[in-house]
Amino acid sequence: MRYFIELSYHGKNYHGWQIQPDANSVQSEIHKALSTVLQEEISVVGAGRTDTGVHASQMFAHFDSEKELDSKYTYKFNSVLPNDIVIHDLFKVDDGKHARFDAIDRSYEYRVWQGRNVFLLDTTFQLHHKTLDVDLMNEACKSLFKYKDFEAFSKVQTEVHTFLCDITKAEWIQDGSELTFHITANRFLRNMVRAIVGTLLQVGERKISIDEFEKIIESKNRSNAGTSVPAKGLFLTKVTY
Repeated sequence: MRYFIELSYHGKNYHGWQIQPDANSVQSEIHKALSTVLQEEISVVGAGRTDTGVHASQMFAHFDSEKELDSKYTYKFNSVLPNDIVIHDLFKVDDGKHARFDAIDRSYEYRVWQGRNVFLLDTTFQLHHKTLDVDLMNEACKSLFKYKDFEAFSKVQTEVHTFLCDITKAEWIQDGSELTFHITANRFLRNMVRAIVGTLLQVGERKISIDEFEKIIESKNRSNAGTSVPAKGLFLTKVTY
């Protein structure tokens, strides 16, 4: 029988979602917890692969089990999971449902704090003494809808067959000192959101123009884009099926 779980995690202590040799990952912790509780070898498939240090306020994953499970098992799973990973829900699905391939789109947020806040050190990128033109950054966001190929914002030497992504939302929202970038697409390339944010911040500082921002995208060359911002400000916030 196939089950989906909905979960959240704080990414600070993990080398991303995916299992890696000699490195702790979210996926490996969930493997261990579910296998321990269910007393069978469990393999978990996630809706995506977040990078080292990236958080998720909503992630989905699926696994197969011989046992009939209900929602009360979430308490059992959480009792053996680390405190920075929590499973919110468990539900049975058709055998052919797939957490990754059946996802229609994914949404991320990147959180910037303008100033200093000691309580948000692990979850925001803090900018001191920098003035940003948020309206100009939002104008640049509109350029993202003109393109499909985002190789310029992709990690180099990545194993993908295409750099095509359909971005359906991209905007900055200011709330006091917190500035949050919201982006939704059918798929994302490795390091893509952090590279886009780093480049848009250059637009906000008026270091590059919107025309230059578009030329960076058209170049398909990662070295032309801005520096990737730190992983700690990035959250996977929604997966749509």
